[in-house]
Amino acid sequence: MSQGNIKDEFQDQLKDVLSRLQSKDWFQSDWDIASFAVFFIFIGMVLLLVLLVLIRCLCCCCCDEKPRRRKVGIDNMALEP
Repeated sequence: MSQGNIKDEFQDQLKDVLSRLQSKDWFQSDWDIASFAVFFIFIGMVLLLVLLVLIRCLCCCCCDEKPRRRKVGIDNMALEP
């Protein structure tokens, strides 16, 4: 591709973006809106998981005591001598 062709394409895309911003018509179709929503839901979930990991790490670092393990279930008295 020639340098002039790339420059012309870039200018056309820039004009298209600027005209959309001025007309406040950011999306061309319903698929654009759906992909925009899915993208931001994905980003939101990633940020939520990172936040939960940070909270978990900070809580574990603050507590020096190890939690005691409790016995779960019932004792089988038939196995004892």
